[in-house]
Amino acid sequence: MDYMLADYGLIAISMIIALVAQWYIRHNYNKYSKQQDRGDVSGYETARRILDNNGLEHVAINKVDGTLTDHYDPRNKTVNLSTDIYNGNTVAAVSVAAHECGHAIQDKDGYLFLRVRRSIIPVVNFASYAGYFAVVIGLLFASNMLIRIGILLETIILAFQLITLPVEFNASSRGLKQIETLNLLEKDEYYGARKMLTSAALTYVAGVASALVQVLRLILILRRRDD
Repeated sequence: MDYMLADYGLIAISMIIALVAQWYIRHNYNKYSKQQDRGDVSGYETARRILDNNGLEHVAINKVDGTLTDHYDPRNKTVNLSTDIYNGNTVAAVSVAAHECGHAIQDKDGYLFLRVRRSIIPVVNFASYAGYFAVVIGLLFASNMLIRIGILLETIILAFQLITLPVEFNASSRGLKQIETLNLLEKDEYYGARKMLTSAALTYVAGVASALVQVLRLILILRRRDD
């Protein structure tokens, strides 16, 4: 009974953290996507100016579908901005575009955590599938060894999430520095940019929390079977 309460408690905590993080970023995105930047600079113009200012003229800027689907792709050296960010001349658009350019600058500088994260992506992709099947099959066939393998694979995912944290926080820091250096926002708008990017980083904190909860749940399951 105690194990069941602990299990349900971990699930509840994980869900609450994820929901709060998602609500917070949506709240700030909705707020600052309505606040026009007084310099009338679009997300595309923001990205182009930051990239060119950092010797990244070769990095292309693409428009992609969706909301908050913005990302930097190190494989083909492109900054990909969602339609609202690409076209928008808002505090949110400038902030998100600057963040993605922060990743491009990391790539140029050979930022350690970005290189490590990129190198382990194939392993993480394998672990995300194999870990699930190892746990399910382990439970079906009462194999504690398979459950232990599942825990190990889920720990790899947790490690990936932990490595992602400094990558994202550093990209935001670099982006904010570029906004300030290039005067892309007025001083009173800079606070909104910082808040916008801080809230976005919280989604990755939630990812770490969810991965940690998953590992703890599996450990509880294994302990329950050993008792």
